[in-house]
Amino acid sequence: MRLFRPLYERTLALASHPRAPAMLVLVSAAESVAFPVPPDVMLVPMALAAPARALYFALLCTLASVGGGLIGWLLGRFAMEAIAPWLERFGRTDALATVERLFSDHGFWIVLTAGFTPIPYKIFTLGAGAFGVPLVPFLLASLLGRGGRFFLLAGLIRFGGERLELAIRHQVERIGWLFLLAVLSVGVWWWTG
Repeated sequence: MRLFRPLYERTLALASHPRAPAMLVLVSAAESVAFPVPPDVMLVPMALAAPARALYFALLCTLASVGGGLIGWLLGRFAMEAIAPWLERFGRTDALATVERLFSDHGFWIVLTAGFTPIPYKIFTLGAGAFGVPLVPFLLASLLGRGGRFFLLAGLIRFGGERLELAIRHQVERIGWLFLLAVLSVGVWWWTG
């Protein structure tokens, strides 16, 4: 059964749409605050559809993601006062103090790592603001982490070019089923663990 090949072809067609860069900016910014889907799901097909523009798409993704991260930082900064009494009421002050100490001691590195890895970045933008990571180190860590991730991905696609796209096209069914199996496995582990 060919489920992922038509989906892949449709995604590449949508990635070539004139409004795709604007949607990439929107998704990248929203993901840094609340949106659950990482911008990679748009960046990859857009870079595959137009490898010569892959680094431009990575730049858009990076700047929008850091801009969204700034919004998350501000929300965390101002929301902490509102939610701290609730956390105290539920006896979470020890956990709160531990997280605050981690951000105080290692905030730059936490944000940098979260920006580069698949860990949900939005959690750390909010946390960095809530626990007082200074703005300039936060922005620098975000630029390095998010930029490193998106430029690495786009660079691989840019320089892999047509050969990479053909390899993905050839293996898209296998990749799709493996990805679906991985997501289901994580879901089962999460709910039963």
